[in-house]
Amino acid sequence: MHLDLNLLTSLDALLEEGSVAGAADRLHLTAPAMSRALSRIRRVTGDQILVRTGRTMTPTPHALAIRGKVHALVQQAHAVLAPDVDLDLTTLERTFTLRWHDAVTAGAGPAVLAAVRDQAPGVRLRFLAESEADDNDLRHGRVDLELGADEPALPDIQAETAAQDRLVVALRPHHPLARGPLTLKRYIAADHLTVSRRGRLRDPIDDALHERGTTRRVIAAVPTLAAALQFARRNDVLVAMPERMGAALVRETGLGTRALPLPVPPVPLILAWHRRYDTDRAHTWLRTVVRHALTPDGEH
Repeated sequence: MHLDLNLLTSLDALLEEGSVAGAADRLHLTAPAMSRALSRIRRVTGDQILVRTGRTMTPTPHALAIRGKVHALVQQAHAVLAPDVDLDLTTLERTFTLRWHDAVTAGAGPAVLAAVRDQAPGVRLRFLAESEADDNDLRHGRVDLELGADEPALPDIQAETAAQDRLVVALRPHHPLARGPLTLKRYIAADHLTVSRRGRLRDPIDDALHERGTTRRVIAAVPTLAAALQFARRNDVLVAMPERMGAALVRETGLGTRALPLPVPPVPLILAWHRRYDTDRAHTWLRTVVRHALTPDGEH
C-alpha cells in the first residue's frame, strides 16, 4: 500500500479547522487543492471524515475517533524532521490546546495570552474547560497542556507542581459573616457551596473539619468558580476559592474575601503534559510562559 504522508497533514488541518477553507488557509493551499486532498482521504479511509450540516461541516464518528492519533503523528513527524536549530518564536506558527481549571484560566490565562502575543504572534491558544471524567486526551494529543490540582495517573504523563495557592472564603459584602470575627463556630453554621465539575458536595475543607470532629452544611455544588461566585452575589452562601487565581473573578463580581478559620493544605497548581513533548522546544517555551504567569510577579 502506497502511503502519502502529506495526507496526514491535510487530515490534521481539516479536523482541527472543521472546514475545507480553514484547513486550506492554515496550510497555505487553495480551497480546490484542499478539496482534492479531502477526496483522497475519503477514498483511503473509506469514510466521509467531514459531512455538511447546513452551513458547517461536522466530523464523522470515525474522524472524532482518530483525531487525536492523527494530531500526535503529525507533531511527531515535525519533531523528527525539524532541523536542530534554535527556536524562532517570531516565525513560529502553532496551535496549543490548554485544558485548565476555570479559576486558573481567569487568573493566569490573560498573562499567558499577553506573553504569547508579544513573543510568538503566530501561535494560537485554545483554552478548554476541565473534563467531567478522566480521559486520555494528553496521551492522544488532543490536549497539549493541562493545569489543575490533581496529579495525573498515567505513567507517560509528566507533571510538576508549578505553584501553590491558598484557599480563602468569598462572600457578598452584606453577608452576616462579612463583619466581625469569622470564627470556626460561625463558619460551620453558615451555608456553603462547593465547586466541583462532577457535582461533589464535599471537598478538602470537609476533610479538615472531619478531623476536628465537626461538619458544615453544603447546600449546593456548582461546576465552575465563576458560576459559584455569581450564586454568592445573590445568596448568603460561602465559597472557598484559591486566593490569587480567583482574585480577578472576585473583583468582577464585587465580592469580598476572608481567611478560612481553620488550617487547610495549600492548593497545588499542577502542570501536566505527555512526555513526547519533553524536548519539544516550542512546548518547553510555552511551559515556561505558563510557569511565569502562575507566580505572583508574573500575573501583571
